[in-house]
Amino acid sequence: MDYRVTAFTDTYLPTVNGVTYTLKCWRDRWNGNGGCMDVVFPRANGYDPGRGEHPVRSLPFPFYDGFRLGVPSVPKGARDADLVHAHTPFALGLSGLRLARKRDVPLVSSYHTPAGEYAGYLGPTPWAEDKIRGAAETYERLFFDRSDVLIVPSKAAMRHVKSQVGVAADVRVVSNGVDTDRFRPVDHGEFLVRHDLPTDRPIVGYTGRQGYEKRVRDLVDAAEGLDATVVLGGDGPAREDLEARAADVDGDVRFLGFLDREELPAFYSAMDVFAFPSPVETQGLVAMEANACGTPVVGADAGALADTVEEGVTGYRFPEGDVETVRERIRRALDERDRLSEHCLDRREAHSVERSLERLRGIYRELI
Repeated sequence: MDYRVTAFTDTYLPTVNGVTYTLKCWRDRWNGNGGCMDVVFPRANGYDPGRGEHPVRSLPFPFYDGFRLGVPSVPKGARDADLVHAHTPFALGLSGLRLARKRDVPLVSSYHTPAGEYAGYLGPTPWAEDKIRGAAETYERLFFDRSDVLIVPSKAAMRHVKSQVGVAADVRVVSNGVDTDRFRPVDHGEFLVRHDLPTDRPIVGYTGRQGYEKRVRDLVDAAEGLDATVVLGGDGPAREDLEARAADVDGDVRFLGFLDREELPAFYSAMDVFAFPSPVETQGLVAMEANACGTPVVGADAGALADTVEEGVTGYRFPEGDVETVRERIRRALDERDRLSEHCLDRREAHSVERSLERLRGIYRELI
């Protein structure tokens, strides 16, 4: 691993999301094993970059609060690359493409999030949403087809980019992987006390971005008549509406807000069931993290969760948007919690980030 990789991303620290987690974890492991992986990302207040981290000038994205667009550029310290890995097709992804072409080195791209997922934030009408979604997929196809390899985190994502987006590039599945050193069953008593959560009834939890496309409202509605406390971690544009809806539901729904990464193992361990109603996941990393902590997942039978959640083994799935079935599957998972938890723990190592990096290393070596 003595070759040098330069990664380009439109989202990085201090922003907290699955792309940031994955890239930071991959980079730390890669560099810790003797490799060199630099990263180019949009500059943002609140993060002091370290060695090999190259922030560039950025601008706020007017349609999505908290997201910044990096001004396409290639910092001098990041130019000496044997391979370029673009974690975005936009903005800084174009910088990565330019660098790969200039140096005549391989370009690997990663497909983290369908661009069309955000059409609802940009289009004022259903017609406009469809047009924006179509334009985004056309652009994605043009960019990804210029890659030597396109990496997707799941078989579901592979099916999407091939059939929906129409990508013709060489597509490989590499799971984002779970940091199993961090995500394991831990004592969660202090977490329950700190957040004033009950110890005498089941806890059904969710953590992640509270966006409308994630359908978290289905979980809030499912709390009606459920003999459990529903606890929502995270934040996002839908939170205010979710809190208003929770006030009208005959059930116990709590909002914890943003949780530090260090708190998540205790949060997952405190849950009896992790509920994940989102139909738009390319992998559903938080579901894998919950499983690694021994917590079964009840998730939408859509997107990557249709593959990530093993029916009757690591949890149960439900038809997208079917609130009554959400409630029924949660009750079933609560009844079978011990059995499901054992299966989750048996599969920890198969989903480890080390396995993912072995696969990534093989792809890099093949191309270089």
